[in-house]
Amino acid sequence: MTRIARLDSRVLVRVSGPDARPFLHNLLTRDVETLAAGELRFGALLSPPGRLLFDLFLFGEAEGVLLDAAADRREALLQRLAMYRLRAQVAVEPLDDAVFAAWDGAAEGFAPDPRLPALGARRYGGEAATNATEDDFQAHRLATGVPDPAADAAPDRTYPIEANFDLLNGIDFAKGCFVGQETTSRMKRRGTIRNRMLPIIFEGPPPPFGAEVLNGELRAGEVLTGRDGTAMALLRLDRLEGALTVEGRAVQVRRPMWFPPPG
Repeated sequence: MTRIARLDSRVLVRVSGPDARPFLHNLLTRDVETLAAGELRFGALLSPPGRLLFDLFLFGEAEGVLLDAAADRREALLQRLAMYRLRAQVAVEPLDDAVFAAWDGAAEGFAPDPRLPALGARRYGGEAATNATEDDFQAHRLATGVPDPAADAAPDRTYPIEANFDLLNGIDFAKGCFVGQETTSRMKRRGTIRNRMLPIIFEGPPPPFGAEVLNGELRAGEVLTGRDGTAMALLRLDRLEGALTVEGRAVQVRRPMWFPPPG
């Protein structure tokens, strides 16, 4: 049975006007100029040094683009877009329309989640008969091994590749320039990716956010968000093998099916 939940942690911003697509195209990690009406893409707005500021879903409209963003970051996003707007002929406005997610089956009027088919689909505005909670959706997301950048990455601290944007269709390396493009492309090209977000499993309640993951006596990473039995962690790729612990408890790395194998 298809499950549908309203995501109150997400809100919408509409960018419209003659320059809406080129304006966003020059800022975001995904190609926006070719975004068709009704199509959904996943991307980000980075800081100039290439760190993650806002994770975004981009939904094409006839006259512009809807941005699906974290609710607690909307005001900061509006301010950042205003800073970049300059003379571009665009209008940027917050919307009160709801964000819905559907998974475990098809749902009419929903656009497929561009990150991973298993995550289901999303819908913006209107009414949808919900039979699940946002917490249910977050449990499903964590089960797929996909990070929630809004919760797992403090703004301007994490590189998008560390949050697996390159593996989840969040970066277009062929589109040309975007804010933070130089650092992002260099990390990918040179293979200098030391850390990745990966799920860990354990017994009992989740360790606190920021708890240190140890490989023996060596730091192997830190715990991010989670729930009983599983959590997301930012881990050093060269310290995944061996006995891992968090606060004296044994933990294991769980590699999702979509994540590349070691080596």
